[in-house]
Amino acid sequence: MLAVMGAPDGSGAVQGRRVVITGLGVVSSCGIGVGAFWEGLHHLPPPGRSRPVEGLDVSALFGPKEVRRADRFVQMATAAAEQAVQDAGGPDVVAEGPDRAGAHVGTGVGGLDTICEQDRVLIERGAGRVSPFLVPMIMCNRAAAEVSMRYGLRGPCETTVTACAAGTQSIANAARLIATGRCDLMLAGSSEAPLSDLGVAGFANMTALSRSGTSMPFDTARDGFVIGEGAGMLVLEERERALARGARIYAEIAGAASTADAHHITAPAPDGGGAARCMELALADARLSPSDVAHINTHGTSTPPGDAAEAEAIRKVFGPSGPPVTSVKGVLGHTLAAAGSIEAVAVALTIANRSIPPTMGTTEVDPAFELDVVIGEARPWEPGPVVSNSFGFGGHNGSLVIVPA
Repeated sequence: MLAVMGAPDGSGAVQGRRVVITGLGVVSSCGIGVGAFWEGLHHLPPPGRSRPVEGLDVSALFGPKEVRRADRFVQMATAAAEQAVQDAGGPDVVAEGPDRAGAHVGTGVGGLDTICEQDRVLIERGAGRVSPFLVPMIMCNRAAAEVSMRYGLRGPCETTVTACAAGTQSIANAARLIATGRCDLMLAGSSEAPLSDLGVAGFANMTALSRSGTSMPFDTARDGFVIGEGAGMLVLEERERALARGARIYAEIAGAASTADAHHITAPAPDGGGAARCMELALADARLSPSDVAHINTHGTSTPPGDAAEAEAIRKVFGPSGPPVTSVKGVLGHTLAAAGSIEAVAVALTIANRSIPPTMGTTEVDPAFELDVVIGEARPWEPGPVVSNSFGFGGHNGSLVIVPA
């Protein structure tokens, strides 16, 4: 359960404080709020190059001037954080002991919308018309800072920028701060708003995007990912604190790990070695063996090399008859840095609902993978330990082990 650093005598990891999830918030293309999100995970969206979030209203969170000074990735992170805070019991719960509460919010590209918009202003209207708020709008740590200031959290305020692994690694880093005794509560997650014309063109021209406009994780016909946007936020709390106040506990963060492929700036290591090692370390951190795992929430982006590498990593760790796996990217597309935190929300809801959502869009699992991919419809399930994976450009690997409360 989130082993902490190493024992002073060099004998290995030592046990840390237990970390539980007491609040959930999500902004996604299939629904805003946990109820709509969970329902949306069971329906296949129409084909398209992107999966935008529709109907996001942040007027209750930002004033008319303030909202113009917050990039879309900040707005989505703030909306998801507010949901999570309310779900956990409200601002008073979060703000209790502010010096021992913090924020850890990851992103990949930060304020890309603002960069594109202000570049047009520079070209069309001149340098004098560029917004004086440009820098605080685009900086990657802005979402974490916004959350920290909004709820008066005076503990660590940090940002992980590790491409598509950032959400998972932000949650892991936040959980570690609680496990080590530095904090009692953290708001943790990630947000990404990459759907500007420039962002989409960049991914399209590197041939990462699906030509069919359908995300088909692990399918024989998979042809790239559909790009999405969104945010996921969790309230993480020291278990005894949560129990003392009678909090609803969704699940526990039992282990986490991070590794690097050290292979290529965009392509995963074909043998899945780095990803396999990441899962093994996360399980060791949780004091669990592969046979204890009841489900894997995969990275599963629908790219030919990415899915193949992850399937190989899963086979290395769990053998050819591993636990059932799913990828919610069949619905959401790939939300880049937001993926890991949105999927952590999905895992908590999978445990709460005792049901694994299907990998939508996938109809014929590649037989070479030897994976038990949940397709077609949701699968009733007895909750047990879940591994949630995120792998990013640069060779970044992140795994969480989330267990029933």
